[in-house]
Amino acid sequence: MATIDDFLKLDIRVGTIVDAKVFEKAKRPAYQLKVDFGKETGLKKTSAQITDVYKPEELIGKQVLGVVNFPPRQIADFMSEVLVLGTYSKDGVVLIKPDKEVENGDKLG
Repeated sequence: MATIDDFLKLDIRVGTIVDAKVFEKAKRPAYQLKVDFGKETGLKKTSAQITDVYKPEELIGKQVLGVVNFPPRQIADFMSEVLVLGTYSKDGVVLIKPDKEVENGDKLG
C-alpha cells in the first residue's frame, strides 16, 4: 500500500501541449510531446502512447496533468522528461486534464 507521504513526493502539475508529432522510433505507437509547465518547471518533452484516441493536431493547446519530478527516461533516441497522466479506457489512453483552464505550472493539491 502507498502512503500519503508517498503521494506527497510526487510533483504533479498542469501543462499545455505546444507540440505533438509521431514518434517514429518508438517500439509501440506513441507521440513525442512538448509540454509547457510554466515558469518554474518550463518546457518539457515526453513520449505518450495515446495514438488510439488522439491525432497530433488535436493535442496542441490541450492542458494535461504530468508528474514533473521523475528522473528522465531514455526511449529509443529520445529523452522523456515527464510523465503525462491518463486513464486506460476501452478505446485507449485518455489524458487527464483540469475541468477548467488554469495556469501552467499549477500544482495538484
